[in-house]
Amino acid sequence: MVVADPVLRVRSLGRVRYRDGHALQRALFHHSHEEYLLLLEHNHVYTLGVRARPEHVLADPAEHGAELVRADRGGDVTYHGPGQLVGYPILNVALKADAIPAYVHRVEELVLATLRELGLTDVGRMAEYPGVWVEPDGPRPRKICAVGVRVSRGRTMHGFALNVEPDLAMFDHIVPCGIEEYPVTSLAAEGVASTVAAVAEIVARLAPRLLAEDGGRPYALEAQVATPPEAAGGATGGRALERRLDAAGVDRSQAVALSARKPEWLRVEARMGEDYLGLRRTMRRLDLVTVCEEAGCPNIYECWADGTATFMINGERCTRACGFCLVDTSHPLPLDPSEPRRVAEAAVSMHLGHAVVTAVARDDLPDGGAGAFAETIAAIRAESPGTAVEVLIPDVKGDERALQSIFDARPDVLNHNLETVLRLQRAVRPSASYARSLAVLGRAKAAGLTTKSGIILGMGEEEHEVLAALADLAAVGVDIVTIGQYLRPSAAHLPVARFWTPEEFARLAAAAREMGFAHVEASPLTRSSYHARQAAEAGAAALSAAASA
Repeated sequence: MVVADPVLRVRSLGRVRYRDGHALQRALFHHSHEEYLLLLEHNHVYTLGVRARPEHVLADPAEHGAELVRADRGGDVTYHGPGQLVGYPILNVALKADAIPAYVHRVEELVLATLRELGLTDVGRMAEYPGVWVEPDGPRPRKICAVGVRVSRGRTMHGFALNVEPDLAMFDHIVPCGIEEYPVTSLAAEGVASTVAAVAEIVARLAPRLLAEDGGRPYALEAQVATPPEAAGGATGGRALERRLDAAGVDRSQAVALSARKPEWLRVEARMGEDYLGLRRTMRRLDLVTVCEEAGCPNIYECWADGTATFMINGERCTRACGFCLVDTSHPLPLDPSEPRRVAEAAVSMHLGHAVVTAVARDDLPDGGAGAFAETIAAIRAESPGTAVEVLIPDVKGDERALQSIFDARPDVLNHNLETVLRLQRAVRPSASYARSLAVLGRAKAAGLTTKSGIILGMGEEEHEVLAALADLAAVGVDIVTIGQYLRPSAAHLPVARFWTPEEFARLAAAAREMGFAHVEASPLTRSSYHARQAAEAGAAALSAAASA
């Protein structure tokens, strides 16, 4: 029998806030046995290990534009920030006496091999201190890479922080790793010109061999890379969208013309029967907004005729400008405090068994609009206790307290859409983050909620990238996934790169089921809320069966 090589899923994520990166690590640590290497940069942050001494923080981090965060790793205080490549391996290691030292040795070897390939040859370890050093046996050793790991139940977290070209003055405000005797350095300070992205490419190439356990099979590499923000230049207005697509490698010359006739499988008959018209009158009477109308959903006739709809709260003006979305992006208006009650009244009037509540992004609000979600869930539960409530939320900038207010309201399903593959994130939704979206879903799963996410196809992605995104969703514990075809709402939006066929959707659905999702909804006309009630019921049944098995 042929044994396949273990797979190392390398994700070069770009700039990620420390708290989001930590939440993503925890989700991968707890909900998956898949093996990952996350490569990224952080915003300015000082992190305190479990044995950190407070007096080693020499100045108020806020005065220098940095956060101070406690971390569940070993070691003292260290700094992460722009210009530093941070690597987080989430791996399975053997449960044996020397497992942790052997693993740390492999992490250090990966860094050492990378430095030597870059031309920095006098590098190594110091027996009395952790990490990787320049001229470790010379008169003036200099630390270039911190290493701090956590290993629990045979699985790893945290990793290394390699100084490529950071602002070394940020280290002056702490005692780095509790070591006062020796200075910190970087590739740039040592005369090696490189970038974080270039160093990440070397690390990704070397990692499958050097991170493999001693005597074990090398990993097969499955790598995905984010398009860096600077790749799109400083374009604004209509050109910004084109620049972002070009930077992401999308061939716009092959795009489907807006006037092109849609394939047969994407044509929807308008059915404005009495059920549809009655539901529309209810929405108008209660002065409610539905994403069905605002986003131009092709399933509106089917869903409304079936007496279901997705309510859109927090107004109808979004503070973000995602390239696929028809919702208005003008300056938002104040929240209407009566809106939760009116949504609940609509749920009662429509005799809903399953209500879906979504919202525009409200980055102008301190809580990102999270409070209104909690209030709407509570209002529906009070007025219509038999109605299941699904929420489709924005990322609320990853704010933990805002997210927790939604989690505490205990929606029956928590949906947050990944939307597209890692490479296309900057082009498709420039104000969002692939890592943050995965972190939101991981946090929701950790809170004990049924989680859901979706991907739309036809914006320039490749099938292997879609499979990688699905694997990432499965790895953070997502229960229900939707996959549908993107349809361009106007000439100002992202072009359709191509139409995926029903057979391709069926193939992706089969692959997703193999990954362990409790329910998969995949077809050209699938949208986040399409067959939401049926998906939630099927997902709940599958989860219940798995729990009792």
